This record gives sequence, structure tokens and C-alpha cells, in this order.
Amino acid sequence: MLIGQRITVVGAGIGGLAAAIALAKRGAQVTVLERAPEIREVGAGLQISPNGSAVLDALGLGDALRASGVVNRALQLCDHRRGAPVLRMDLATYNAAGHPFVLIHRARLIELLAHGAREAGVEIRLGAEVHPSDSPLSEEMLRIGAEGLHSQMRATLNGPESAFFTGQAAWRAVIADDAPPESRVYMGPGRHLVTYPLGNGLRNIVAVEERHAWVDEGWSHPDDPENLRRAFAGFSPEVRGWLDKVSETHIWGLFRHPVAHTWHSDSWALLGDAAHPTLPFLAQGANMALEDAWVLADCLNALPADEALALYQARRRPRVVRAIETANGNARNFHLRNPLIRTAAHTALRIGGAVAPSAPLRRFDWLYGHDVTKG
Repeated sequence: MLIGQRITVVGAGIGGLAAAIALAKRGAQVTVLERAPEIREVGAGLQISPNGSAVLDALGLGDALRASGVVNRALQLCDHRRGAPVLRMDLATYNAAGHPFVLIHRARLIELLAHGAREAGVEIRLGAEVHPSDSPLSEEMLRIGAEGLHSQMRATLNGPESAFFTGQAAWRAVIADDAPPESRVYMGPGRHLVTYPLGNGLRNIVAVEERHAWVDEGWSHPDDPENLRRAFAGFSPEVRGWLDKVSETHIWGLFRHPVAHTWHSDSWALLGDAAHPTLPFLAQGANMALEDAWVLADCLNALPADEALALYQARRRPRVVRAIETANGNARNFHLRNPLIRTAAHTALRIGGAVAPSAPLRRFDWLYGHDVTKG
């Protein structure tokens, strides 16, 4: 049982704040330590799929999520040059089931989670530097490392690890533009572009290019929008029109990191990107962190800490490995360079979508249809 137990969460990102709420609602006394002097996020969008919105619903934030974001009605794959539809996947069945696909600005989701944490009695301390060797707080049961990609606790538990540059770089941008409530993927040779609305007249853009030139990891590297426009100059007039509106963009290199072999010690547990950094080709980074948060709290509430942490890793690791492998496969499928192979693949998608419209999405039932809050 967690009632009265003191738990510290290191990192006030999506996974850390969600874990803090889940633990506090089960009676734990939770403190969140965040090294930044304020909780803030870069301008970027997120796709919360049903497996993620199920967690937010269970945390009591579902109504706020829907009010602050856009319920996504479809995912449409498009040809890069003409913008012609290749495959449209209607999301109505999932949305009607109760846990919708929601498109939302990352900063807004962080704001909702921080408010929910404080409402649940969580103490959030800003400007707090934490190291794995630091002494625990008074009567502390556990520390949760939700510090993201460069987690110090991950390195302490697993030793030095090597990530490798995938040969891909991604730009992020947000523009003022009205958009229908759907996400679109424009697939081209060696590159693709994803776009969707965020509400309040904003459109999110994520553009990925294969390249030999190495790019630093992390979201905070500003870039000249002209570089983005040049990289996608061969795309449809619609896409070029959106890119013409970009006045500010950031670029980062996409690196593949292994899923951590060890997720916990007697006094620490890893969560989210600290345990399993995810490439953005399935939009599951935030969703996997939300699932982690719920499962970790659930295990700790049901079992002694040592058994709970072992069960947490056993329940989560195979699922995140499968999600990451699926995301990596999407990257290859979006970037087909050979025009004959690309034409054949797109034709097959069009025919398959016409013959069995629900089949492409059913392939992801294992992902979107899984609700960790149901056990």
C-alpha cells in the first residue's frame, strides 16, 4: 500500500507528472524535483492515442484534455508530390469507444498535468538539481527517474551505453493555420512530413529528412527555416504553402538508443525516455510514458517495493520494445526512394484501403486498444 509513503519523482515532464498524480491518488506523499527554474516546454505538438488518453481519463484529466486539444478524426497518408491521398484511416471507432485520439500542444498538456499534480497534493520543487548519489529525503521509499533522454540514473543502473545516429534529422515548427481535425503524413523519397492541428488556429509540423551530416540530439537547436523549405521543395504546393509560413524552427538529430536492460534498483526506478527513448515514427513517446506512470503506481500499490519494481519492468519492457520496433519500421516505409517500389507500395495501400478500410488500423489494435488502467 502507498498510503503515507514518501516518493520523489525526478523530472517534471509528462511521465514524471503523470506518475506523481497516479501515486498521490493512491495515498503517497509525492515530491517532484525539477532542475529547471520553471515548468516550460518548446512549441511542439503531441498525438495522444487511446492508450494514452485512457491513462489521462483515469487520472481525472480526460475532460481537460478534450477541451484543450483536438479530437483527431482520421490519419491520412499522402503522396509527397501531388498531395494525393494514399490511405485514409478513420479513427471514429476508437474515438467512439471512449478514449479518443487527441492532438494537443505539448506545453498545454504539461500545464494540465502540473495543475492536476498540485490538485492531488503533489509538491513541485523547481530549480532542484538531483544526482543518483544524493542522500534520500527523510523516510523516502523510492525515487523515480523521469529525467528524460540523458537520465543520470539510467547511466548509473546500466553503465555507459552507445546510441547511434540514424542518418535522420527532424524539424519541428508551429504555424498559424486553420486545419481540419485530422493528421496527415506526406511520404517522399528519403523524407516525410507530418502535420496536424493543435486547436486555437495552430498547426503542428514535424519534417524528417535522411542525411549524412550529423546533427546534435535534443530539441533546442534553432535552425534557419530556409533549410527546412529547401529540404521539402519537391513536395506539394499545399505543403510548401505551410512551410512558407514557418518563421521559427528547431532541428534535432534522431538517435537510436537501446531500451534499458535494468529499470530499477532497491531505491530507484526509471520511467519514460529515461528507460526507453523512442523515435517519433509512431507518436508513442508520450503515450508510453503515460502507461509507465500508471503501471508503476499500480504495482507499487499492490506489492512490496522489490516485487513491485520487478513486476513493473516485466509488464512494461516487452510492450515498449514492440512499440519501438514498429516505429522503426514506419520510418523505412515512409521514405521509399525507388520510384517503382514507392508507386507499387502506395498502390497496394490504396487498393487495400478500398477493399478493407478498417484492416490497416486493426493491425495496431495491440497498441491503441490496450488499456493499462484495466490491469
